[in-house]
Amino acid sequence: MLKGKIVRIARPTDQLDKVVRFYTEGLGLKILYHFEEHEGFDGVMVGTPEELYHFEFTHQRGHFVGRAPTQDNLIVFYLPDQQEWQRAVEQMKAIGYEPVKSCNPYWEESGVTFEDPDGYRIVLQNATWET
Repeated sequence: MLKGKIVRIARPTDQLDKVVRFYTEGLGLKILYHFEEHEGFDGVMVGTPEELYHFEFTHQRGHFVGRAPTQDNLIVFYLPDQQEWQRAVEQMKAIGYEPVKSCNPYWEESGVTFEDPDGYRIVLQNATWET
């Protein structure tokens, strides 16, 4: 039923510019769309144009959302090619983000975890996702 549909993962932030930098300069995603002052919200959508998913980060003026509720809030990117994975890890480090210890030790086996400015985490997993 949902096959081939576009997925938008939306999340509020208090640090819109820093979060966008993490996902664009760090992960290499592109800004697909942005808006300002839309009924009190500013927002940026990032992703890769040819993919069927993107992330939307919004900031509601005058509203505080805080940090991630746990250290196990993850987005996992599966990068099976060793060189591509290594480049992704090095790019995150190059913009000033150091790996953090994963809450779940499973992600330490073949992955590297980074925390964005809001405390949400991404895992760069050097593996193929299999069902």
